[in-house]
Amino acid sequence: MTKFSMDSFRLDGKVALVTGGIYGIGFGIATALAEAGAKIVYNSLTQEAVDEAKADYEKLGIDAKGYVFDITDEAAVAAAVKQIEEEVGVIDVLVNNAGIIKRIPMLEMTAEDFRQVVDIDLTGQFIMAKAVLPGMIEKGHGKIINICSMMSELGRETVSAYAAAKGGLKMLTKNICSEFGEHNIQCNGIGPGYIATPQTAPLREDGHPFNDFIIAKTPAARWGTVEDLQGAAVFLSSEASDFVNGHVLYVDGGILAYIGKQP
Repeated sequence: MTKFSMDSFRLDGKVALVTGGIYGIGFGIATALAEAGAKIVYNSLTQEAVDEAKADYEKLGIDAKGYVFDITDEAAVAAAVKQIEEEVGVIDVLVNNAGIIKRIPMLEMTAEDFRQVVDIDLTGQFIMAKAVLPGMIEKGHGKIINICSMMSELGRETVSAYAAAKGGLKMLTKNICSEFGEHNIQCNGIGPGYIATPQTAPLREDGHPFNDFIIAKTPAARWGTVEDLQGAAVFLSSEASDFVNGHVLYVDGGILAYIGKQP
């Protein structure tokens, strides 16, 4: 047995692509991977967003490289991955973070809206994984991390498309593990709980019913932070997780383990 070393958590020289790594959870994960030694690559839909994120990375001393492409466009993704391989290196770590949510009651949601959410939150993750897997196979190792959700396990009002996509993403994670594990490729998911980001700020105001609901449903009695996700991301990107495959690590403060307080 090889003696354990903390160096197994290091990512020195690894190329990590974080889709949608321009703010929030994606940006937080990317900065943690950079701290562990990875070369960071990220994308967005516009050059303006890529440039703004570049400045944010530079403020932290991170030399990240941004690319403009749509994760649902298979040809554009293939071209971008080829360009990344030529300019930065073969991708060692893919974090499938990009996604959207539309909070619309099911009877009011159009099929077009439903398809858009599934296309971005599930089909786009498939397209990204498909594009990076050949390079990982040739290299003899690789890590794919799909950003799942508690909605990979639970349903809730107004998020039928999101829950369907995230449930599918959990099963895509297991299938990638099943199909490519023999190539020393590990595909796992991270399932964030309710995370404090600028997007959730209005919901977290004191006295807001949803804020009270989340605090009551979380054994940790607080919202999570982006920092709470960083350790899980580094672990699943590193050699320390080489025998962890097809798993979804829920970083949720215990919500999924908890039935709630007795009234």
